[in-house]
Formats: sequence, structure tokens, C-alpha cells
Amino acid sequence: MSRIRTGGNRTTLLCLAAALLGAGAALASATDVVRDRLPSDAPRLGADRVWLDGPQFGRWRDQGWWTPLVIAALSVGVLLFLGWAVAQVRGGQLRELPLGQPDVTLSGAALAAVMTERARAIDGVAHARVRLRGTPRRLRARITLVLQPDSSPEAVLGRLARQTVAEARAAVSPRPLTADVRLTVRSSRTGPLKRRAAGPPRQLS
Repeated sequence: MSRIRTGGNRTTLLCLAAALLGAGAALASATDVVRDRLPSDAPRLGADRVWLDGPQFGRWRDQGWWTPLVIAALSVGVLLFLGWAVAQVRGGQLRELPLGQPDVTLSGAALAAVMTERARAIDGVAHARVRLRGTPRRLRARITLVLQPDSSPEAVLGRLARQTVAEARAAVSPRPLTADVRLTVRSSRTGPLKRRAAGPPRQLS
């Protein structure tokens, strides 16, 4: 997981925790049990405080826009939370991988760089990019290969599986490593920056 993503997650959780803690403390200060134990100069809420004015709330509900607005806001909030939760479960970019010995780890970026160099060395590959994602227990390598126009995709995939992916799996063993490969072919007529897709991503067994 990248540092920016980790920092953003921690900041979000810290803000939510601070907001919930502050709201809980404010609500608790309005109760007799807590209010009697607070110092005389401590801020507190009155026991007779009105949190929601009934007549005003009724006027809002009479407006045609009120109910759709509340439903839409709650729906967006739930969808954002679910999306964030799914992203955490699926995992992000792998940073470090424990190797089973005390204080011995393998850098995810270093392993991805080595896999990238090994993939680029395969005959028929013009460009390669490897990204390691997931968690230390569920590793996934996303490999993007740009092939030369006259290369054989089957031959490239075979060498990729036997060499690059096999070496990576041996390095992270006994943890499983799933490799998803996306192939594109460099067009010989439109130059090196123009590419045409050669099919959906393939998973190497």
C-alpha cells in the first residue's frame, strides 16, 4: 500500500474518531451522571437543550425537495463508505513482504522492478510494466506487456510464465502469487506511441 494511501486512510480514521469522540463527549455532558462529575468551569450541554425543533422539522418535511435530498445524501454516503471498504479489503500496492525470518522483509517495489526487467528481456517484448498488489497473504502481479508487431503472444506468455512468474513465485514461496497479464501490440505503421489492444487480461496458472 502506498504511503499516500496509508496516510490518507489514517487521516480519515483519525478525523472520524475525533468527530465521534467529540460528539459522544458532548452528548454525555448533558446527562446528570456525567454533568455532576465535571469541573465547574468545564463546558457542557444543558439538560433541557432542544436538539431538533419539531415544528421546524415538520416544515422541512413539507417541502418537496427534503425527502429526495436526504435519501440521495444517505445513499451517496453509503456508496462512498462501501467503495472505501472494498478498496481496503482488496488491498493496494504491496510495500513489504515478510520472508518468515525476524526482521527480514522483501520490498514489493524491488520485486516488481526485477520482474519488470526480466519481462523486458523476453524476445518480442518492447515494453513491460509490473505492479504488485494485494496483501502479503494474497499477492497479485498485474503485468502489462507491449509486444513487437512480429512477436508471438503464445511464445511470450510461455517464457513469461516459465521465467519471470516462476522466479517471482519461488521468491515469495510458500505464498501464492496470481499473475494477470495484459498484452498490447505496438503498431508498426503509427509509431512507437500508438498501440492497439490484443485482448483482455489473461491469468497465468
